[in-house]
Amino acid sequence: MPYTAEISRSNPTSIIFLVDQSTSMSDPIGGEVPQQKADVVADAINRLLTELSIKCAKEEGVRDYFHVAVIGYGASVGSAFAGALAGRDIVPLSEVADNPARVDERSKKVSDGAGGLVETAVSFPLWMDPLAHGGTPMNRALQYAESLVAGWTERYPASFPPIVINLTDGESTDGDPTAAAEAITSHATADGAALLFNLHVSASGGTPTAFPDTADGLPDSYARTLFAMSSPLPSHMRSYAASQGQRVSETTRGFVYNADITTVVQFLDIGTRATELR
Repeated sequence: MPYTAEISRSNPTSIIFLVDQSTSMSDPIGGEVPQQKADVVADAINRLLTELSIKCAKEEGVRDYFHVAVIGYGASVGSAFAGALAGRDIVPLSEVADNPARVDERSKKVSDGAGGLVETAVSFPLWMDPLAHGGTPMNRALQYAESLVAGWTERYPASFPPIVINLTDGESTDGDPTAAAEAITSHATADGAALLFNLHVSASGGTPTAFPDTADGLPDSYARTLFAMSSPLPSHMRSYAASQGQRVSETTRGFVYNADITTVVQFLDIGTRATELR
């Protein structure tokens, strides 16, 4: 049965984020509090990196169950890490945990123990900054990811396969991305083919759709293209999605259309769920 490999320090897996940094990412995203798409995506990835570091922390430090890349595409294509990791592609999680670009102080509402809420300051590590400039060279970004996936599957042939998560708000400006997406999922380990998931926040509107079974109801050909590019969710991710209130079936794909802030966070959480850690 595919996608069941245990993940260990000697047999880790890789998560590769592709982040649209085109000019249109400065537009607002849906939700109760208007925020720029670029800010929401950067916050969601920074928070996820913090949570992964905590999840993998043991007495001796953070274990390298995951190796992570954050690739931005807009005016250029390449590593979106800032600070000491700038220019690096795939980085072991322990190095990520030890090298945030900076730590901001944010306010957070917590229980006061008497049924109310109080605001308190919390530390918020940042590895990438929001950026919105240039076109949407998705083809180049997918080709960049494909080179990382190819190298990874060659080095770790028995591992849980790499997971590529593409977050975009627009159509590719450098051609049809289908072939580049197929090239990514053509690479495989003994546990299965590399996974590609897509989150599409479209400027053309339309009904939000999360983890669909078919392209029916998607509003345009580009949304249907991204759906077709997306891998079916492995069984353990389907189970987790169902526990989070999503309707899933054996044909559910890792695709979300017109997400709000909450759905972006949930998509990343479900999309990065690997199998058991050891």
